[in-house]
Amino acid sequence: MQLRTTIRLEESLLEQAKAEAARQNKTFTALVEEGLYRVLKEAKNPTPREKVKVPVSKCGGGTWPGIDISNSAELEDIMDGYLDPGRR
Repeated sequence: MQLRTTIRLEESLLEQAKAEAARQNKTFTALVEEGLYRVLKEAKNPTPREKVKVPVSKCGGGTWPGIDISNSAELEDIMDGYLDPGRR
C-alpha cells in the first residue's frame, strides 16, 4: 500500500535530486524510495570495520603541574594560549 507524505528539502538538494531522477529516467519518488531502501539496508548490515590498534605511550611524568585534565574548557584555553598553565 502506498501512502502520501510531505518532506522538506533544501531547494538545491531537491533540484539535484529531480535532475538525477530525470537522468536515470525515474520519477523523483522512485529515486527517494531507492535511497531510503539503501540507507535501511546499510543500517541492518553495517560494513565491518577493521580493528585499529592504538599505540600506548611508554613515557612517564604525567601532565604539567597545575593542569587539570578533567576540565576540558580550561585545557582548551591553555592550548589556545589564553591561560598560563602555571597560573590557576
